[in-house]
Amino acid sequence: MNARSLNTRILIGCLLGLAGGWWLTGQTATPLGQNTLYGAKLVGNLFLDLLRMVLVPLVFASIVTGVANLRAHQQMHRVWVTTLLFFAATMGIAIVIGFGAAHLFRPGEGLHLEMFAEATANYQARQMPLPEYIAQFMRGLFQNPFKALAQGDILAIVMIALFLGIALVVGGERYKNIRTLIEELQELCLTIVGWIMHLAPFGLAALLLQLVATQDARLLGSLGHFIAVVTGTTLFHGLIVLPGILWLLTGVSPLRFLKGAREALLTAFVTSSSAATLPITLRCTEQHLHVKKDIASFVVPLGATVNMDGTALYEAAAALFVARLAGIELDIASQMVIFFVAMLGAIGAPGIPSVGMLSMVLVLESVGLPTAAIAILLPIDRLLDTTRTMVNVEGDMVGSLIVQKYASQPGKH
Repeated sequence: MNARSLNTRILIGCLLGLAGGWWLTGQTATPLGQNTLYGAKLVGNLFLDLLRMVLVPLVFASIVTGVANLRAHQQMHRVWVTTLLFFAATMGIAIVIGFGAAHLFRPGEGLHLEMFAEATANYQARQMPLPEYIAQFMRGLFQNPFKALAQGDILAIVMIALFLGIALVVGGERYKNIRTLIEELQELCLTIVGWIMHLAPFGLAALLLQLVATQDARLLGSLGHFIAVVTGTTLFHGLIVLPGILWLLTGVSPLRFLKGAREALLTAFVTSSSAATLPITLRCTEQHLHVKKDIASFVVPLGATVNMDGTALYEAAAALFVARLAGIELDIASQMVIFFVAMLGAIGAPGIPSVGMLSMVLVLESVGLPTAAIAILLPIDRLLDTTRTMVNVEGDMVGSLIVQKYASQPGKH
């Protein structure tokens, strides 16, 4: 399926949904309005249910595959440990920045959408004192794998996948058949996602029609506020935080780095795909930034699937935005869950646009927020995806330079 063609159809579907919603405004009590909204609800729910159907096996297979792919680099122990520490640290910083910006500028403040009323009631029913919440959270991390998979318990599934991936690394070639099977499961899930995405224009049109016909028109202003906050914060991370870390740890000036990385950053901005940008990222890292080939050929491809600073920042800010639209103020414990899921959800996720939506559904589901909110987020996703992909790719190149400085020793790689 051509990504550009799909993006065009999604845009047309969103515009039709908006137009249909405006046309229905004020007519929701009429028989025509009620029947139209009922049909839209059926189509929208079908689309969301299909996404939930594939979410659990895809998350499980992607995380196992992402961790297990470290197996080929066991002889580079120092290199991959340094790489993973850097990726985890910068994604953690990005998530904290995303939370900080969402709390400081508070997009979505005061705008409670009735469409999410049921999810709000369910969330409030789940509230409990912090000590009890922490005890239940810890107990829920480690469960019977089959029970967790059957019930869609996201945190338990992530933990099971991490343990299985680590076991495959330790076991090496003994478990190559299991590893191949799980890689094929991931490919199968992505094939099914491709089929589901054919319905995305219709599903999003239906969800947007319901939203516009029944909700406050102030939502558009709130969306503009959210776009400005996320774009500004992502650029802050990419232009100040990452170059600052690079300068502090290696002495490489931000201007020299940005000049050498320019070609890859522009390509990432235009394509919104870290996977499509990968050959250019490797060329810039090796030829312009002078990173040794054995370091670059490990750090950059691994980063294209594991290191997602821009995506992690966006998902943290988006979760707080959706919570405010639903009239929910997320507590510290819930924000810690989002921190954990947003970081681990990036492991093994292919660098293609449609999987980004599933990652957002994963984060929302982890704390009981309404997944119907993707109807609000996906129409603006392509716009936000340009800057966050650029920052994702930038993080891979910064990581290569830092790993070369601290982990590359003669005879060790």
